Amino acid sequence: MSQSVVAFLPCRRGSQRVPKKNIKPFAGAAFGLVEIKLKQLLACSALDGIVLSTNDEDILEYADSLHEQRLIIHCRSEALSSADTSTDELVAHAVSLIAQGHILWTHVTSPFVTASHYGDIIRAYREKLTQGYDSLMTTTSLQTFLWRDGVPLNYDRSAENWPRTQTLAPIHEVNSAAFLAPCEVYKSLEDRIGHKPYLYEMDKLTSHDIDWPEDFVVGECLVEKGCVSL
Repeated sequence: MSQSVVAFLPCRRGSQRVPKKNIKPFAGAAFGLVEIKLKQLLACSALDGIVLSTNDEDILEYADSLHEQRLIIHCRSEALSSADTSTDELVAHAVSLIAQGHILWTHVTSPFVTASHYGDIIRAYREKLTQGYDSLMTTTSLQTFLWRDGVPLNYDRSAENWPRTQTLAPIHEVNSAAFLAPCEVYKSLEDRIGHKPYLYEMDKLTSHDIDWPEDFVVGECLVEKGCVSL
């Protein structure tokens, strides 16, 4: 199997929550999240290539203007670009574009995951493959009171009404900053993770996801305060 690692960056036109979310100016980047993410991925020497899949003409034009040999630009069909397009459909799309090696699936909405972070993730992934894991996904650890349907999910109130949060068993929240798996997993399981993914923990600031209008505000504040880097 090829040892190459290629990033898959899906980025469709339109957003139901934030108009032009992917290209909205952000933290000094005139072309916003797309500009930031492409520069980060291109700066990561551990990546053999980057495949950008989008139906947004503005993004296609911007990416083309970079004239980067490692950047493969794919004009995605409208049939795969609606709000109803499932992740399962995009999994098949990703492996149709990257047929061998390993796929690192990431998003522009994780602007604080830098080239250095991607390098660390890829190194950890290669190490964990030798230890019996078959894939990797990034997570954020939660130690807080979680309830569903009127009852707690992660602690026993019959034993203690309000245990100290630091004693609660951590729960991993998938932050979607990165998924990394061999192409064979995509083909055989039709998924971006395998049966035994390694959970790669990231801190809350680095993994900050920009999805809602308030996330932009918080993100820019983090940059201004020097809490994160781009």
